[in-house]
This record gives sequence, C-alpha cells and structure tokens, in this order.
Amino acid sequence: MAKRLFDIVSSSLALVVLSPVFLLAALGVFVSDPGPVIYRANRIGYRGKLFTMFKFRSMRREQGRRFTVSGDDRIYPFGAFIRKTKIDELPQLVNVLLGTMSVIGPRPEDPHFVEQHYTECGRKTLNVIPGLASPGSLFDYTHGSSYLGDGSTEEDYVNRLLPTMLALEVVYVENHSFVGDLKLVIRTASTIAQIICGRRFFPEPPEMTRAREILRDNPPCAGQFSTSGPNG
Repeated sequence: MAKRLFDIVSSSLALVVLSPVFLLAALGVFVSDPGPVIYRANRIGYRGKLFTMFKFRSMRREQGRRFTVSGDDRIYPFGAFIRKTKIDELPQLVNVLLGTMSVIGPRPEDPHFVEQHYTECGRKTLNVIPGLASPGSLFDYTHGSSYLGDGSTEEDYVNRLLPTMLALEVVYVENHSFVGDLKLVIRTASTIAQIICGRRFFPEPPEMTRAREILRDNPPCAGQFSTSGPNG
C-alpha cells in the first residue's frame, strides 16, 4: 500500500513539475525527426501481462534489432541526448500513474525475449510490478556499452547482457522493501547526474555479489539462444 501511494503521489507531482521538460522534449523530437513523438512499446509486466510502455521516441522509425547498442545508427542526435539524460523515459510516469509500472521495479522486457529466452529464474522478475529504475536498468545504463558494441547481435544481447541484468533484478525481487526503493531512487538520480557531468566509469553495483551466485546456477536467468522466435 505504501509503495502504491508513493507511486501515485510521486508520479503526479513529477508530471506537473516536469511539464516544461515534457513540452521541450516533445518539440525537440518532432523537429529532429518528424513523426510520432511518443514511442509505444509492448512490454511484459506483472505476472506476465502485456502492457504498453510509453517513451519519447529517440530513434528513427526504421525497423531493426529489438535492443540498442553503443553507437546505434538509428538514434538521431537529439535522441541520443534524451537517452543519456533519461528524459526519454519520463512518459513512463504515466505508466506509473496507471499502475502498469512502479517508480522502482525490474526493467520490463520485450515479449519476444521473455517468451523465447527467460528461464524459470528470469520469470521471477515478473512477480513484482516493473519499474522506471532498478539494479538491472542501472547496470545497463552504466555498463551496457561494455557488453554490446556496434556489431552486436540479438544472440549477443541474450547471452552476454540480459542474464546479468536479470540476475540483478532477481536480487531486487528477493530483497525489495520501501526503504530499499527510496535508496534506489537516490542512487538512480545520482547516477544520472554523474553521467550528465561526464563520468564514464562506475564500479559494479552492490547487488553484483549475489547476482554472480545466481548466474552460477544452472540454468541462468536467460540465454539458450535459439532462432525459433518470431524473427528466427
């Protein structure tokens, strides 16, 4: 109950306070790459339910891989800026207000990856409401580019980065609390500020020790890449 109340109050206040940022971001997206300002992404949420996640569109509308890499040529310059500052994710505050997401919770994933590559371990992350920020999403933000380069494939994402992110999310699911969520809010804000100020290298997250134990389990939280999916 306290978590939901916090989500409603914080998202409502943020939507009001940040309304000028929303307006400028929307204008910047439209001027930079005319077309839809909001990107609507299908994601898997609480208990495996499909929902629509909102973001400012930071990429050209051409089709491509389901994940992004460092130097992804689909990202236009203003899109790169709003991704770096996490402004592109502000529309997810609407998801928080609607209850399909929380301020803090596991990063929601594309249905393809959930259906094709999540193991029983990975599906533990679906036992809580997905969120704007989490240990896994922070790790992707600070370390993802070291796992995936320009030529990375879907197989690279599934076998290199996704298992580590999911293991970190499982650590969150095992230990989440209201106080812990507040600490993650502060940690996320601090990390974004440091990256905006130019910091490039970050230590491993405190959850990594437990995440490595999870990764040693057989099977890990994701992987077992196959070409049997929709785009196989």
